[in-house]
Amino acid sequence: MSPRPLRAADLLIVAAGGAVGAAGRHGIDVAAGDTLFPWATLAINVVGAFALGVLPVVAALGRSHRWSLLLGPGLLGGFTTVSAWAGQVRELAATGHTALAGLHLAVTLGAGLLAAALGQRSAHRPEPEEATG
Repeated sequence: MSPRPLRAADLLIVAAGGAVGAAGRHGIDVAAGDTLFPWATLAINVVGAFALGVLPVVAALGRSHRWSLLLGPGLLGGFTTVSAWAGQVRELAATGHTALAGLHLAVTLGAGLLAAALGQRSAHRPEPEEATG
């Protein structure tokens, strides 16, 4: 199967979803306020990882390339953030909070992987058994 050609409409769909996702992430960051440990970013990335785990196996999205683009690399790509996570880990370490930096690094990675796996597992539908006879 050959890859889909890049289309301007697809880029606009991803950009629109990304704008909504990034705005949502920013709103959560602002509402969470400043704390020493970046709980908001951790929550955003874990929730996003769960949703990204669910996304590929949802049957309705499998039939719509544009919905998959809007929600996957668009909305969830804009919502989750590796760059903020990495910057926060670096900032914690640079300000002498190396244990918190390590905790943020490990918990986000571990919880994100677990959330993605749980999302994928929760959305999995068993294949119907074949009739014999």
